[in-house]
Amino acid sequence: MKRGVLLALLAPFAIGAGTPLSPIRAGVDHGQMGQTWPVIEPDLLAVIKTRLDAAQASGKLDALNRQFADKVKQRVMQPVPVAGIAAATEVRSWEFDPAIVVENDVRDHRGNLIAVAGQRVNPLALSGLSKKLVFINGNDSAELAWAMQRGGEEAAKIIFVDGSPFTQMQTHRRRFYFDQDGRLTTHFGIRHTPAVVERKGDLLLVTEHVIRRKGQPT
Repeated sequence: MKRGVLLALLAPFAIGAGTPLSPIRAGVDHGQMGQTWPVIEPDLLAVIKTRLDAAQASGKLDALNRQFADKVKQRVMQPVPVAGIAAATEVRSWEFDPAIVVENDVRDHRGNLIAVAGQRVNPLALSGLSKKLVFINGNDSAELAWAMQRGGEEAAKIIFVDGSPFTQMQTHRRRFYFDQDGRLTTHFGIRHTPAVVERKGDLLLVTEHVIRRKGQPT
């Protein structure tokens, strides 16, 4: 190899101009290049346990547990209102087709084939809808009274989009429900209350009703 080529290859490894290269030999102490620290990896579980023990001893843990329980109780007793729902100012009605197309074969508990993948199935043909679904604002006394007139528990299921169903249960001695996260109203396209979902043959009829409220003209 020519000398010029050899120097070009060695140039990037030179420490400085005019400094000769020295081979690194195994077992040779090259000294300490900088300050070093020992590697410390505390057990994460031990750290957590230590903090929990300290919180328990100070009473902070019990206080946090009470706060958490109170928040859960409050959320259950007073669920978050369904967003975007207002009182109806005009009657609106439409048909809703509950039929679905199954993605996989459906079998009963005995292995009998109920529906094959790709088949269109109408749930009403299997179980039907024996009760009306009545959606209301549970904080609106007029809507609540109107809903109670739709029939007893055997005829209507009253579902709140706002208000506390548990508080009203104690008052009216009747079960009420809540549309958690607005799943049902979103599914049916309901934007106003009171609204009723009832069976109409193989379809569902959804109607948003206008009702009189105290102080409104006849």
